[in-house]
Amino acid sequence: MSTVRIQARGLTRDFGGGAGVYGIDLEVAAGEIHALVGLNGAGKTTLMRLLLGMLRPDAGTVLLNGRPPEPGAWSRVGHLVETPFAYGELDGRTNLMLAARLHGVPVPEAARMVHSVLTELNLARYARVRARRLSLGNRQRLGLAAALQHHPEIIVLDEPTNALDPAGVILLREALVRRAAAGAGVLVSSHHLDEVARVAHRITVINGGRVIGSLDPHGIDIERSFFALVHADDERRAREGADQELDDQQRRAA
Repeated sequence: MSTVRIQARGLTRDFGGGAGVYGIDLEVAAGEIHALVGLNGAGKTTLMRLLLGMLRPDAGTVLLNGRPPEPGAWSRVGHLVETPFAYGELDGRTNLMLAARLHGVPVPEAARMVHSVLTELNLARYARVRARRLSLGNRQRLGLAAALQHHPEIIVLDEPTNALDPAGVILLREALVRRAAAGAGVLVSSHHLDEVARVAHRITVINGGRVIGSLDPHGIDIERSFFALVHADDERRAREGADQELDDQQRRAA
């Protein structure tokens, strides 16, 4: 039986006004690339922040490698959520060295690791360029390099292909496949269905902060299937909202 790298049960965070995530159940197994897809505002980033401990849930649990998140667990996690973080005045190599050290990698090993990931993501020519001078796409590559260089067991990437050119997308795809083959559990979010279908073993659809179904990565027309799921869920929630409003009106009139 495969090791479960990430497990969420009943994960809920309500921001009010209908924003948040509600009762999310999710698993990512070792060796698996699991994609979250949804429209903007569906709750993908919020869910990832909850899984990584960046937000506290109102309810539900998260397990990483079968245990509640604890300080020692983060050396085995790599993530990029929303925007890549880098110190603008430091060059690419120094930023990656700092990221490796923050993950507990000893200096000699960190130096080898940085050299390897600079080559893997075709960043070697920018190793001595300050981060603030990098293009948006190369800053994204730098953030991905920091998340992947220590070969974490758990990888969480939010819209990782943002700003990447086609060559960068292919390099990222190959890097994720290699790490999953080595036993990592990979969770990626995207609204680019064609891209995630190339690498994902499973695709989970989120809408309105809830899991509403799944897609077959090898399906013939997953875009049509995706919009059919979202449209059906939107109609269901609209009906429920109208019914609730009618009930409220009747109670006020009674």
